[in-house]
Amino acid sequence: MTAAAPDSPAQPLAPKERGSLRLADRVLAKIASQAARESLADAPGREYVPRGARPQASVSVVREQVYVRLSVELGYPVDIAEVCRSVRRHVASRVEESTGFAVLGVTVEVERLHSRASHIVEEARVR
Repeated sequence: MTAAAPDSPAQPLAPKERGSLRLADRVLAKIASQAARESLADAPGREYVPRGARPQASVSVVREQVYVRLSVELGYPVDIAEVCRSVRRHVASRVEESTGFAVLGVTVEVERLHSRASHIVEEARVR
């Protein structure tokens, strides 16, 4: 007669019995920032935004529920509200599928608008 090994129970363990997941806020912020970058890659007016401009993200986590705050730069003219809605949806979706945490809110703050005119001035300054 053989006994079952104590490390391998016959029934799968319930999620709470298996352990928990803890991700540092900076890891969640990096995921959110990358998702915002993905979403903005095809945004209208993106060609006017300087190449070095990257979305910045900060997060707060309360019991595996995430609140994201983003700071972005956009090209102008553009439907700002629609671009921000698209970014919010993509960031929430990407963070949830990557971490399993529920995203309760994504706040998008537009730091700067770059127009064709500001783009031309910036190119002239670089030369």
